[in-house]
Amino acid sequence: MQRFLNGNSRSGRLARSALLPLALLALSVPTHRMAAQRPADVPPERSAARQWFRDAKLGLFIHWGVYSLLGQGEWVMENRGIPVGRYEWLASTFNPVKYDAREWVALAKAAGARYITITARHHDGFSMFASDATRYNVVDWTPFGRDPLRELAEECRRNGIKLFFYYSQLDWHHADYWPRGRTGHATGRAEHGGWNRYLDFMDRQLEELLTRYGPIGGIWLDGMWDKPDADWRLTRTYDLIHRTQPAALIVPNHHLPPLPGEDVQTFEQDLPGANTAGFNTTEIGALPLETSLTMNRSWGFNITDTAFKSTRELIGYLVRAAGNDANLLLNVGPRSDGTIQPEAVTRLGEIGRWLETFGASIYGTRGGPIASRTWGVTTQRGDTVFVHVLDWPDPVLSLPTWGARVRSATLLAAGATIPFTQTDMNLSLTLPAAGPDEPDRVIVLQTVPRRGQSER
Repeated sequence: MQRFLNGNSRSGRLARSALLPLALLALSVPTHRMAAQRPADVPPERSAARQWFRDAKLGLFIHWGVYSLLGQGEWVMENRGIPVGRYEWLASTFNPVKYDAREWVALAKAAGARYITITARHHDGFSMFASDATRYNVVDWTPFGRDPLRELAEECRRNGIKLFFYYSQLDWHHADYWPRGRTGHATGRAEHGGWNRYLDFMDRQLEELLTRYGPIGGIWLDGMWDKPDADWRLTRTYDLIHRTQPAALIVPNHHLPPLPGEDVQTFEQDLPGANTAGFNTTEIGALPLETSLTMNRSWGFNITDTAFKSTRELIGYLVRAAGNDANLLLNVGPRSDGTIQPEAVTRLGEIGRWLETFGASIYGTRGGPIASRTWGVTTQRGDTVFVHVLDWPDPVLSLPTWGARVRSATLLAAGATIPFTQTDMNLSLTLPAAGPDEPDRVIVLQTVPRRGQSER
C-alpha cells in the first residue's frame, strides 16, 4: 500500500485519515459517477465475475510476510533503511509454525466475508508462494518450506470463498527494478538494471499465480504509483491475466481513474471519491467499486499499534461503503507465527453476527436513491430501499423524495411498523430510539413507482 507522495512520507497523514469520523468521510463523496471507460468486449465470464463482485460487499484483506517478523508494519524495510542482504537473512528465519489456512478461512466466513485478498508479494520483493522465477520465496528460502497460498487456495475452494492475490509491482529487492522510483533507495542495490527484464519477471510470477492455484477471483495490483511515468506494459500484463483466466478480475490500486482492461476501481483508506487520505482520485468510473480499510492504523502486523477501530465504527464503514455502491475490503495483519491478533478476531466475529441479522440490507444491494448524508446512507435491491440510520438523535427523520411511493416501512430486525408520512417533497419517518449497542437502525421501505413510471 502507498505511503509516499512527491517523495515525502505520508504515514502520519494516513494514520490520521484512518481515524477520521466516518460521517465526515461521507460528506465529500460525490453524488454522481463520471462517465468512464468501458471495455468494448467483456467476455460473459468476466461480466458475471464483475456482477458477483458488486454483490459480495465484504472481503478480508490479509497483509502477511517477512515484515511481520519485526512487528513494525509492512513498510519496515523502507522506513528503517534495511539493506537487501540483511533483509534476506531476516527472510531466512521466517517460520510461521502456527499458520492454519482452515482457521483463516473459518474466520473470514464467520465475519461474513465473501472473498479474501492476500499479499502474494509485497514491496519487499519476497514471494509468499512457490516460484520458479526466483529462489527468494517462502518455500525455497525459509525453514517453513510450505506454500501457504496453496493451502489457502484449497481451503477457500472448499468453503466457497473467492481468493484474490495481491501482487506488488513495486520491488525494493529486485536488481532490475531500475531506474529507482520514489522509494527503495537505501537497500544497497547497484544503480543499474534492466526494466524490461523486471517486467518479464513480474509477468512470469503472475502467470504462476494464475496457473498453479486453480480458478481465482483476480489479481490486486499495487505500487505503480512509485514510478508514475514509467512504461509498465499494462496492456501486455492485463492481456496475460485475462487470457490465462478469463473470469479473473484486475483490481489496480494506482489511485487513478479506471484504465483500459481493468475490472474494479479500488480506493485506499477512503470511500469512493472522498480522497480524505490525499492520494486517491476523486473521479468515480463505471466499474465495480471497492474501498480498503485498516482495522487499526497499519496494514502489516505492528506490535505497538493498538488504535483499533471499534466494531461500531467498522460496521458504519461497511454500511457507508454499501451506500456508495462499494465493497469493503477490511484488513488484518497476522503475526509472524501465522496467528491473527485477538482484537481483529473479536471484531470480525462481531461484524459477522451483525450481518446475520442485517446482511439482507448489504449483500447484493446497490447504492440507494438518497446520496450519503451525515446521518447515514441508503441501499437498494429492486423496489426495496433500506434506510441505514447511523447517527440521528431526533425522533423524526425527513428524507427527500426520489420518484417512488412508499407503501410500507418496517424495522429490519424486529419487523415493527415505522410510522411515516409522504408528500411530493419529502418522506418523514418516525424512528424508534437507538439502543446503546445498535450501530445502525435499518428501516425497510417497500416502494412502488410513481404513476407513469414502469415497474422494475
